[in-house]
Amino acid sequence: MLSILLTYLLVAVAVMMFAGIGDTDLGLANENNKDNVFGALANPVLGSWFGPLLLLAIFASAIASLQTTSLPAARTMLAMGTYGAFPKRFASVSPRFLTPTFSTVVAGVVTAAFYTIVSLLSDRTLLDTIAALGIMICWYYGITAFACVWYFRAELFQNAHNLVYKFLFPLLGGLMLAAVFVISVQESMDPEKTGSGASIGGIGLVFYLGFGILAFGALLMGIMRWYQPAFFRGELLTMDTPPLRE
Repeated sequence: MLSILLTYLLVAVAVMMFAGIGDTDLGLANENNKDNVFGALANPVLGSWFGPLLLLAIFASAIASLQTTSLPAARTMLAMGTYGAFPKRFASVSPRFLTPTFSTVVAGVVTAAFYTIVSLLSDRTLLDTIAALGIMICWYYGITAFACVWYFRAELFQNAHNLVYKFLFPLLGGLMLAAVFVISVQESMDPEKTGSGASIGGIGLVFYLGFGILAFGALLMGIMRWYQPAFFRGELLTMDTPPLRE
């Protein structure tokens, strides 16, 4: 994580030092450049021979981003299918590649369909959806952090390792994400602060998208609780559940 932050900082500073922040030529404020800064800087920095390599690097980065979208979702659905929070089919694993099969397909199809539909609606809706991701990320990882503290509550103070890694770090992370969640919700309600500026009834569209997706998730959870209640009653995943290993 630290290496990623340092790389980003180095690239950002280098771009600003080379291009400047003006609104002419290669300036970052130039209307012709701001939507594709690296495209404008490719040839001036690397030359006409190596400039296209930058586009190839961006393409590879986009592919990596697709993987970070589908793989964590597939892994999560695999675990949920294994322990009964999702239909059992989501627990299927390829015998050859030892990777989730049905979960990966579902994650890819849903992601592609969602992006296509939102993009076709309007660029403003896509921008608001991206802005709403912060709300969902804070909710998801915040609850995960607090769940870690609760799940290991019986062994938090057994030793220094448990105290730090099962109590302090998760608790601090959960509190920080909760604070960011509250701030994000407050700002999402003001259409002037986040997203495209679109609003419904004076409340930003980002707020409706963020909580709309969370509400949809709650609906799916309610359906699964009715359809397969054992997991939600705490019968399938407990402190005594052995790890799944071959």
